[in-house]
Amino acid sequence: MSEDISAALAGWDFHADDLQVRMVAGLDGREKIQMRIDLGVLQMECDGRPDGLRPDGFESYLDRGEARFSEAVQAGDDYAIEPEECALLMREGLQYYHRYLSAFHLQLYDMVARDTERNLRLFAFVSRHAARRRDKIQFDQYRPYVAMMRSRALALKELARDDHSGALEKIDEGIRLIREFLEEYHQDERETDCSELNFLLRWRRDVQRDRPTGLLERLEEQLELAVALEIYEEAARLRDQIRRLKSGDAPRGSDVGVASSPPGSAADDQ
Repeated sequence: MSEDISAALAGWDFHADDLQVRMVAGLDGREKIQMRIDLGVLQMECDGRPDGLRPDGFESYLDRGEARFSEAVQAGDDYAIEPEECALLMREGLQYYHRYLSAFHLQLYDMVARDTERNLRLFAFVSRHAARRRDKIQFDQYRPYVAMMRSRALALKELARDDHSGALEKIDEGIRLIREFLEEYHQDERETDCSELNFLLRWRRDVQRDRPTGLLERLEEQLELAVALEIYEEAARLRDQIRRLKSGDAPRGSDVGVASSPPGSAADDQ
């Protein structure tokens, strides 16, 4: 069999401005992910290390490093990740990056979440144990981006089943993780310079705007507004409606009509 890959690339031209990925059936019967690059194609396994290798019998160099750390703790020894091992971990992390980026394009959001969580674990491990500070920073600088990608994948999965509240929770988690990173590096005053944070904040506004609201949620929003405007008679009426709705008693038709407009709106003057 020829080792020339031209046949595999035939009809799949490279376009520099597009991420080109596809799923193919492997000779072993398992699905593979392929990413088109300018000089050929990257092929990745869907599970384990993307290249399919098992360093010293472990799923990854990260798993091997974590096992060695545990052994050192049990033996009462010191543990540090030397630069040579950091280089191995960085190359391995890049493999997972290529896979979760491809999976995101293929809308395989569970795979994206799994691989981004794995790389966040990698950054934390190196930050705790790298012998050199510059190795810690080299890894940890990618934390906001990976946190954003994880949040996007999880939120899109929630939106696929029309759970806007669940999506907002996942977006908020990403925002929190990025803000923790900025605070840790004393950059919290430069939030506006963080493109990953700004993306999630803009997206959150869009999801919040498009979220469908039910009667109970509308009433609670109007109650909050009535209290803020100190319209206490209106607030009391809204509380009664909310109490009846939560107890299973449907609000009276006249109540629903009035509650559909916020206090102080044009509807109150008609």
